[in-house]
Amino acid sequence: MPDLNLLITLNVLLEEGSVARAAQRLCLSPSAMSRALARLRETTGDPLLVRAGRGLVPTPRALELRERVGVLVQDAEAVLRPAEVLDLKQLTRTFTLRTSDGFVENFGPPLIARINEAAPGVRLNFVQKLNKDSTLLRDGSVDLETGVIGETTSPEVRTRMLFRDRFIGVVREGHPLTQGEMTAVRYAAARHILVSRRGHEKGVMDDALNELGLQRDIVTIVAGFSSAIALARASDLVASVPERHIGNLCQGMHCFALPFPTPPITVSMLWHPRMDADPAHRWLRGCVWEVCSQ
Repeated sequence: MPDLNLLITLNVLLEEGSVARAAQRLCLSPSAMSRALARLRETTGDPLLVRAGRGLVPTPRALELRERVGVLVQDAEAVLRPAEVLDLKQLTRTFTLRTSDGFVENFGPPLIARINEAAPGVRLNFVQKLNKDSTLLRDGSVDLETGVIGETTSPEVRTRMLFRDRFIGVVREGHPLTQGEMTAVRYAAARHILVSRRGHEKGVMDDALNELGLQRDIVTIVAGFSSAIALARASDLVASVPERHIGNLCQGMHCFALPFPTPPITVSMLWHPRMDADPAHRWLRGCVWEVCSQ
């Protein structure tokens, strides 16, 4: 049976990249740490750290293990740690949330109100989500994300579904599309705003219209749904946006169901496993879920 104490040694070695510094952290002599590294090499079948000039560099196997070992050690420490009683009234902390366009405007007010009532010392720092890369969750720059899980989402990230959504059309009151039956032909014949963070020239609506032999006239491309709604409110352009994600930003405008099927949208919250057992983070996740599930 493997010595599970080696996980702690391996974690420190991979974090420090130095036998001497790892020995200091674990209060071991350099020779004892060298022996521990030798045992780890024998157990894993990999040199783990190899000489490069005056220092040591990790092998590809060590880089692969570094994230997994860190999570395992943190989970073990959380299991063995005495249960913490979270005093929300005394909690002083800033949580950074990375969210897609429209989330703050729609869900921010009730979330902030809920947080402030329960924990007045907690601050929420919202930053814009420009891609689906999980690096900021991994390095701790971001505590929680919301959005659609994509191919670039790291597999170790924990997720929980918040809600399902669908695209709808939005136009100003008095727009010609507010009168008469909405059809795919009428929708396609109008002038449209495309929302694309990456500057793509087509979206899911265009794929669906292509199946019907139709093509819409895209007049302008913007990076966010809020901008699309603002343009549609002040012009004859049509914006196609997620219904729940945008919500009350469409007040005073005419909304309609798209007259053709589009893929459903599943919005989730995402966090790194290192925060899974943290009581304050667990409470924050509960608040986000309650606000979004209403």
